[in-house]
Amino acid sequence: MAIDEKAVAALADRTLGPEHKGLPPAAWGRTVREFLDAAPYLDEFETPVLTVDRAAVAANVAVMADWAATAGVRLAPHGKTTMAPQLWAQQLAAGSWGITFATVWQVQVARSFGVGRIVLANALVDPVGLRWVAEELARDPEFEFLCWVDSVETVALMDEHLSGDVRVRVVVELGGPHGRTGARTVEQGHAIAEAVGRSERLALAGVGGYEGALAHDRTPDGIAAVRHYLDEIARLHRELAAAGRYPDRAIVTAGGSAYPDLVVECLSRLADEQGAQGVATTVVLRSGAYIIHDDGFYAGISPLAAPRSERPLRSAMHGWARTVSRPEAELALLDAGKRDLPFDEGLPVPQFVAGPEGSLNPDAHVSALNDQHTFLRLPGGAPTDLPVGSVVRLGLSHPCTAFDKWRLIPVIDDADAERPRIVDLVHTFF
Repeated sequence: MAIDEKAVAALADRTLGPEHKGLPPAAWGRTVREFLDAAPYLDEFETPVLTVDRAAVAANVAVMADWAATAGVRLAPHGKTTMAPQLWAQQLAAGSWGITFATVWQVQVARSFGVGRIVLANALVDPVGLRWVAEELARDPEFEFLCWVDSVETVALMDEHLSGDVRVRVVVELGGPHGRTGARTVEQGHAIAEAVGRSERLALAGVGGYEGALAHDRTPDGIAAVRHYLDEIARLHRELAAAGRYPDRAIVTAGGSAYPDLVVECLSRLADEQGAQGVATTVVLRSGAYIIHDDGFYAGISPLAAPRSERPLRSAMHGWARTVSRPEAELALLDAGKRDLPFDEGLPVPQFVAGPEGSLNPDAHVSALNDQHTFLRLPGGAPTDLPVGSVVRLGLSHPCTAFDKWRLIPVIDDADAERPRIVDLVHTFF
């Protein structure tokens, strides 16, 4: 599926400036291309800085593409994880069926880079957004767009604000008890599908949902809740197909990055893109965090993480922060904080000291983040263990809330190298 490669490539012609956190002042006024031509190193950047490891990203993209293909499902990775067209292009080049987004504004960003097939995994009831979608579909008949509906009221609002000859394809969203959005029962799902069938502005495209809202671990209860929910999605799809609700083909979609194995287990059998069983059905997995992965939440829960997979995902992001104060023997203050690093799914984890020494107290841990400081505890340590000026590499948790803190992220050749080299700069759009 398409993306405008020229628009993506043109990002290299953007001019760098002080709005790009971490870049050295020597880069200001130069284009990305000019700066990279100088073959800079990471230690030429200011701290704090977030980096992406090129080799890890490439490996993760390949692992997920192969895994989805083997499972017989399509991949529409969630673009909100990175909001980085350069990375979306890599995912599409590896065979992704489309790209998923969470808001109409994110969809608009994607369209500005020519993304040709988009899943908006959310209800769209904003009048301005609805008018834009209708105009965009009319402007480009090849643009494929789907969004979700989870109530009869949503259908009515969309009908009220849509105009023109286009029909917006919608997916009935099924939720679960205490979950997020989505109809709470299969019966409600049928009522929504019936309302879509009466609409002159909408067309029923399938059934979907998000299982990650129903569990946050791999305990037996959590796994059972996710399986039951996915089975209900499958049930609703089969019943809608049997009732002739789909005008042509159908999409069944689920999937975050925590339970893709369960999505495949419960839904992949529905995949029938030739329509041999009555209706052509595409099963779409929407995992997003896999491209970056992490050293925290996803490392602990993903079925594709080590040691649960023979070909595991790797963390492709790291924070680098400098020691700015040693006010107590067992405390170091680093120059990164909540404005720079994610903390909602776990605090950063110190991994090693950058440079030739590389060692770090094995009991070192982060106890808290302020807006601009990290509290690094060094049990039994001394100021000489981590002197002021030392740079620490930090393992991070949750790429979605790491990328949104940076407009421009340096890509390095090897995060484990003694002196990593900058090989690219990734633009984000948050």
